[in-house]
Amino acid sequence: MFVSIFCFVFTTLYFIIYLAGGNQSSVWPGLDVAYHFIAVLFYLSSSVSLAYVTLFYKESLNQGNDVLKSYQENISAVVMSFVATLLYFLHAIFSVLRWKSS
Repeated sequence: MFVSIFCFVFTTLYFIIYLAGGNQSSVWPGLDVAYHFIAVLFYLSSSVSLAYVTLFYKESLNQGNDVLKSYQENISAVVMSFVATLLYFLHAIFSVLRWKSS
């Protein structure tokens, strides 16, 4: 939960600063790269730990329908977390390319 709220808040702040035109100085591309690599590390660590916990739900599937529903929800959360990690990583790569070209 910390990772998604952290990334949402800082991405929203960065977007507002970008819309206001406050990102014209030379320090912003470096900050953009740093933020997105930190976001990748946070999302990757939470994705791997959530996938590890989901493996334990698989072992207790014989206990009932509530465990199956929780298992399915955890699978979808793991998939979406890895997709978010991939998207942040791609944005970090594009940020590095933009930073090097400026």
